[in-house]
Amino acid sequence: MSFEHLSGKKVKFDIVNKNGAVLVPADSVLNGDTLRLLQQHEINPLDVLVQASEVGTPGAEVRTPGTAPTKLIQGAANYSKALFDRLQFDRKVPLIEIKNGLIPIVRQISRHPDLLELLESVKAKDEYTHQHNIGVGVISTLIGQWLDLEESELALLSLAATMHDIGKVRIPQELLSKPGKLTKEELVEMKRHTIYGYEILKGTVGLSPRVMLVALQHHERLDGSGYPLHLKKGEIDFWSQIVAVADVFHAISSKRPHQDPMPFYKVVTLMRQGSFGELNPEIVSLLLDKLIHGLLGKKVVLTDGSLAEVVHINALDDLHPLVKIEDSLLDLSRNRDIHIQQILS
Repeated sequence: MSFEHLSGKKVKFDIVNKNGAVLVPADSVLNGDTLRLLQQHEINPLDVLVQASEVGTPGAEVRTPGTAPTKLIQGAANYSKALFDRLQFDRKVPLIEIKNGLIPIVRQISRHPDLLELLESVKAKDEYTHQHNIGVGVISTLIGQWLDLEESELALLSLAATMHDIGKVRIPQELLSKPGKLTKEELVEMKRHTIYGYEILKGTVGLSPRVMLVALQHHERLDGSGYPLHLKKGEIDFWSQIVAVADVFHAISSKRPHQDPMPFYKVVTLMRQGSFGELNPEIVSLLLDKLIHGLLGKKVVLTDGSLAEVVHINALDDLHPLVKIEDSLLDLSRNRDIHIQQILS
């Protein structure tokens, strides 16, 4: 695909390669040399965000319509894997490198204009551990944006969410990738990743204590049913509550070593029912409402195998919209045995 239309444009964010190295810094003007560099590193032109100068709001983002930023997502997951591999031998967390290399990618991914397309793209399909790190980082950043967090807070939330599972570096790989159910002893060890993560991050100079708390608390629940400390609502940091919602949503939507991704309607239903412990209801509602109202105009697969398009969201039963199948309309609120299985990005 051609880069010609980008010549002379000023980039909005850092452009990075698959290893997280910055190729073109934010606010740089693209020219022949930089465009050739992007081609050499196989950067997708659709993933390049540029600033608007003549039209619209000054500084507004302009994005060439196209597919979700899959290369950026894979590159960030590769970066996460490389980080974990390094931490096996060097216990020092490269904080500056992560802030300057990995987090800008997560932030750029989170700004993709099509929410449903983005959420489908960040689902883990293989290499669950590292794709999960990026997915939770992106989803938490989205939630922070919707909550209008200050820029400084949003940057730290992105960092905390992306690093939330860093304690898994101390969990044996065979345990992380075990396809079957964990034994009682294995489950106890797996749960220790929250404490391990806190210990690893606690020794990192210049790191906000809230980032450490997210690693420790992201499996806590408001009713005290979580772990490792069985904290309750007032004791759990708000960022940890955000990451907890993103963590559950991404996990059950993704393919994991021991479980296939849940169908769309089950993800929404079970999260609303609090089936994974008591999560912050306002954050859950914010995420799921954005998700469901983003369905309008989307192609979906129904549980009976039909391909449909969502044409209207039912206000009183938003999980069962009106859909169009070829030339016919089907109201899922009146056909309760048919549900949305999958969203097509």
